[in-house]
Amino acid sequence: MTADIIATLGGIGLFLMGMIWLTDGLRGLAGRALRDAQARFTRTPFSGAVTGAVTTASIQSSSATTLTVVGFVSAVLLTFPQALGVIFGANIGTTITGWLVAVLGFKLNFETIVLPLIFLGALFRLFGGGRLAMFGTALREARIEVAED
Repeated sequence: MTADIIATLGGIGLFLMGMIWLTDGLRGLAGRALRDAQARFTRTPFSGAVTGAVTTASIQSSSATTLTVVGFVSAVLLTFPQALGVIFGANIGTTITGWLVAVLGFKLNFETIVLPLIFLGALFRLFGGGRLAMFGTALREARIEVAED
């Protein structure tokens, strides 16, 4: 029982550290183009929901979409109302993914590329400078969140 509590607390700590690194990476990576794209795709709750649904259906992980959106809010790249639309859409995207599997009979599997993306993110972070290092931090943490999903 005590070991389970200790393991749970350690897992929560690792999750929080991952969120901190993701937020720092996104904050450092954010440029004018990223801010403009986010503003355009989340201008209304409907467009935010569509963005969330398409993103989740594409990457097949509502957890990754939600965690990235939380990172964007923490990095002050999205407002809370914009994030609500995207998270709502992420839940719809999960349903779309299920329907695609049922109708088409296949599922794209991104798990095989997660570890190489974590490796690339770590290399960018270690050896890249400026924006490339921030991109590596964001990539590494986003892929770790997908791997845990």
